[in-house]
Amino acid sequence: MDIAYIPSPSTGVIHLGPIPLRGYAFCIIIGVFVAVWLGNRRWIARGGKPGTVADIAVWAVPFGLVGGRLYHVITDYQLYFGEGRNWVDAFKIWEGGLGIWGAIALGAVGAWIGCRLRGIPLPAWADALAPGIALAQACGRWGNWFNQELYGRATDLPWAVQITAGPNRDAGTYHPTFLYESLWCVGVALLVIWADRRFKLGHGRAFALYVAAYCVGRGWIEYMRVDEAHHILGVRLNVWTSIVVFVLAVVYLVLSAKLRPGRETVVEPDRDADGGKDGDDADATAEAKPSDAADTAKPEPAKAGAPVLTKEAPAEAEAPEAGKR
Repeated sequence: MDIAYIPSPSTGVIHLGPIPLRGYAFCIIIGVFVAVWLGNRRWIARGGKPGTVADIAVWAVPFGLVGGRLYHVITDYQLYFGEGRNWVDAFKIWEGGLGIWGAIALGAVGAWIGCRLRGIPLPAWADALAPGIALAQACGRWGNWFNQELYGRATDLPWAVQITAGPNRDAGTYHPTFLYESLWCVGVALLVIWADRRFKLGHGRAFALYVAAYCVGRGWIEYMRVDEAHHILGVRLNVWTSIVVFVLAVVYLVLSAKLRPGRETVVEPDRDADGGKDGDDADATAEAKPSDAADTAKPEPAKAGAPVLTKEAPAEAEAPEAGKR
């Protein structure tokens, strides 16, 4: 008897003439747009300027993609540098393989550069982006569905995903761990939004909450996966990573709340509001100062009818002789 299941697409790419349109790439792109859109709204609500989030994302996204790919290649190097493997495949990012840990770590470096150029604090920007990043992950996980990867153990549950036979995979129905993580990320985004409104999180604590909450879900979902992975003491590497990152995020939450309570009052200071003037106004002020000083040194003009004394004039005028004409 046939059982219910989630069908997988027959292919993860559609060719538009010579141009391949890949489902994995579309999911990543949609996630980036969602993160920037929501982050921009939250940034403006915090007092920031429109467009700042997108400007910094121009730095953060490329760094994040490189970092995510590096983490995947390093932790699964046997897929690209083992016997019978082609190392060129390590650059084929469209075939899947992005590690969120590397994406966040190196993406933070890119965001830091962008924030420095704009003169704004990185923690405040990260707080605004936190729920958007979670939603971006929720969208990106569907790229694994297009590629028929990152599924769990075999199951006959109604929501099982059907996997067709292919390289390194057997046909059957499996736990859709990509779907579990996608739904978990949506829940994380809602949690961060609620907590931020309720407790006025600031100084990077909303971002730390997102990291901690994501790690909790990633830990148990990782246990269900059956794809090849490195193990330490019998536990998958990504589970250990989740534990370590979770502890660091919680420690940051506690220490930050004690050392820097409250929320930033100004997230994007106006450079012209602290006494400085921009461009032409500043130059005009600088040019006006010498002339003003000169005008101050000039004596006031004499009033009408008042005698004007000069250095050559005697202090007292001689009286004319009597009767002399």
